[in-house]
Amino acid sequence: MEPPDTRDIMISCRHVASGYGSKPLMSDINLEIRRGEIVFILGGSGCGKSTLLRHMIGQVPQIGGTILIKGVDIAAARGAERDALRRVFGVMYQSGALFGNLSVLDNVLLPLEEFTDLPAPLRLETARLWLARVGLLPQASMMPADLSGGMKKRAAIARAMALDPEILFLDEPGAGLDPVTSARLDSLILSLSRDLGMTVVIISHELASIEAIADRAVYLDRSVNGVLDAGTPAWLRDESPHAAVRAFFNRRPD
Repeated sequence: MEPPDTRDIMISCRHVASGYGSKPLMSDINLEIRRGEIVFILGGSGCGKSTLLRHMIGQVPQIGGTILIKGVDIAAARGAERDALRRVFGVMYQSGALFGNLSVLDNVLLPLEEFTDLPAPLRLETARLWLARVGLLPQASMMPADLSGGMKKRAAIARAMALDPEILFLDEPGAGLDPVTSARLDSLILSLSRDLGMTVVIISHELASIEAIADRAVYLDRSVNGVLDAGTPAWLRDESPHAAVRAFFNRRPD
């Protein structure tokens, strides 16, 4: 028997009903994500993976249940408490969502200028350090339109990391990337998690990435209105008692 995981619980979803307005997608999502884990949230198309991420970051309130970030209810947090909670995590959206009228450097500087009182030289040094970490310092003066797809994703990660968050949320980071570029991005994500002890939550169905860097994967399914199974990728592929989960990890049609 494996010893219990005593790491801090960073994210807790308790009986979360996920959806928009009167249109529910899931009605009973329960999961916990601990400090330093890389966890993929996956499932079939339309199961609500990206919607759950929006609930976790407080962008859209869930229909029911509770989402705790470091023990704080993100939907109920207000004022200074909510501002402090949002400093706990960074987000990279699927498209990168860089501001097209700002250079790569200015995109990374933006959260530092908006949310910190650091002097300008220190803000600049911090932004340049993060760009160096993701391998984009030579492209600091370029505009987003001039970057490749992989560069845009790395620039977005640098911006998400600018405030030194404890949790990094990534929405489909490998979408639209060739296998080599995707593998480089996986390597960057893994190094950030291992070197900084960061918790990483990734919405994706990219099997190569899941098998390369996931500590655990959480499989959402409409048949149970929540989490059908969770575990290491190898266990889900070979040992899951659920045929749908094994089919997903083995790329077998129903």
